[in-house]
Amino acid sequence: MLMLSESPITFDRVVRIAIAVGVIWLLITLVAYLSDVLIPFAVALLLAYLINPLTSWLQRKLPFKQRIVSVLLSLTIILAAVVLFLSLLIPMVVSEVAQMQRLLSGLVDADQWQARLQDYVPEEIRIYIADLVRFEELVQLLNFENIRLFFQQVLPGIWGVFSGTISFIIGLAVVIVILLYLVFILLDFDEISEGWKELIPDQYRQVVLDVVSDFTRAMRVYFRAQALIAFIVGLLFALGFWLIGLPMGILLGLFIGLLNMVPYLQVVGLIPAVLFAIVGALGAGESIWIMLVLVLAVFAVVQVIQDAILVPRIMGKATGFNPAVILLSLSIWGKLLGILGLLIALPVTFLAHSYYKRFLKGSQPVKEQ
Repeated sequence: MLMLSESPITFDRVVRIAIAVGVIWLLITLVAYLSDVLIPFAVALLLAYLINPLTSWLQRKLPFKQRIVSVLLSLTIILAAVVLFLSLLIPMVVSEVAQMQRLLSGLVDADQWQARLQDYVPEEIRIYIADLVRFEELVQLLNFENIRLFFQQVLPGIWGVFSGTISFIIGLAVVIVILLYLVFILLDFDEISEGWKELIPDQYRQVVLDVVSDFTRAMRVYFRAQALIAFIVGLLFALGFWLIGLPMGILLGLFIGLLNMVPYLQVVGLIPAVLFAIVGALGAGESIWIMLVLVLAVFAVVQVIQDAILVPRIMGKATGFNPAVILLSLSIWGKLLGILGLLIALPVTFLAHSYYKRFLKGSQPVKEQ
């Protein structure tokens, strides 16, 4: 086993390390500059990595051995699964949105709004606010009709339509580019996954292949476990929000579960949850504070279940990574490279960890469980 830690520290080695650090810094700068171009390719590469097992299985089972047939069929199967999922989800979303519209329509009346606020906001807070601004004037200012007229005068409708159309066209173009990348990568996935090895010098080839092998196993184990955790967390949030009667609760719960693919990112869902809780409480004539406490209780209970049960039992010691380390990695790479940094944060971290364990520490490679 090659142990780099046993090599003597010489001036030549220090210079080589300094040059390597400089090259890495230049690469990071270049990637950051080209991030807008590289993001579609990175997304397509990740999707190809996830879809290729299905494509390869279809190629083995189908009588037609042409790769293009299995690629198109696998994409069709995935598209059909997405359409089926949306057909089940959309009626639920429409129902939730209709409920939210009914609640909001009941809050448009300024007199009802003021009466409800006076009922639910503590007297001490109302007295303090009254010293700063006249409540009647504030309510009049926030009148729905005044807000609507203000936006009609300030926001030019033609520009809004134009910018929306341009944004749609750009978004559609990005999707098409990602699909093209995806098809081309899937068509030559085996050649790509094997061909890059020939670019590595012979004296370093086995070292790199060992690191990449460890990295692939660790990433597979991590994403499999994290996807299961995110799915369970989404169901728990949806169930909790449904039990407390939160508007848009089921949809919000599933969305928070999706966010949980990035550890602790579900905290972002607290903002819309609080807003929905206030709207729901005012619309139903209930206490705002009780609803907010219930929302916080759902977040607290789900977080405890996740940290005390799900993460230890499902994630276990599959990768040896603490969630705090993963969060730190996402923060650092996100700061360096933005969205592209978030996409490559975990792969780069796993790669560095695999290199350290195998060649600096001399540990065994990651094993799938």
